Amino acid sequence: MIKDRVNRVTGARVIRTALPAEAPGIAALHARARATYYPDGVPDDGTDWPAAWRRAVERPGGQVLCAVEQGRITGIASFRTADGAPGDTVYLAQFHVDPERWRQGTGRALHVACVEAWRADGKRTAGLSVHVDNHRARAFYARQGWTPDARNPSAPGDHHLLLTYTVTCTGAGE
Repeated sequence: MIKDRVNRVTGARVIRTALPAEAPGIAALHARARATYYPDGVPDDGTDWPAAWRRAVERPGGQVLCAVEQGRITGIASFRTADGAPGDTVYLAQFHVDPERWRQGTGRALHVACVEAWRADGKRTAGLSVHVDNHRARAFYARQGWTPDARNPSAPGDHHLLLTYTVTCTGAGE
């Protein structure tokens, strides 16, 4: 995977590979987005999110893309092939858009950039886990072509739903 190849410009928006120094800002955006679907507040599990995002940006075999508008990061996506997974499979570990930028095309543009990167890397299948109460994200993913993972259905009481996406040669989700 060539981390520096993504630099997609759509109007005033640039989608590019994130930089390690941007980890604190990425972590802040991540926190703002997550706060919207945890009605009692984001659980504190002790994770040092700026450090976790720095590791994600620097991880060999993974990639973090960011949408930048007017010099500000407005969306982030982190993906990689999970250990032990088939080489043509990618896992979308994080995908967040700043709540102030919802419904303005940022998420769609970021998703298109992800699919282009996956296609260029020969990925054929993508997976993700979405919080069951995050109805806005679930609807977004459905509009992009994600479907519930039939091989891993949710059980009663599960907090996350597994989704899958088929990376096609042209046009899917774009």
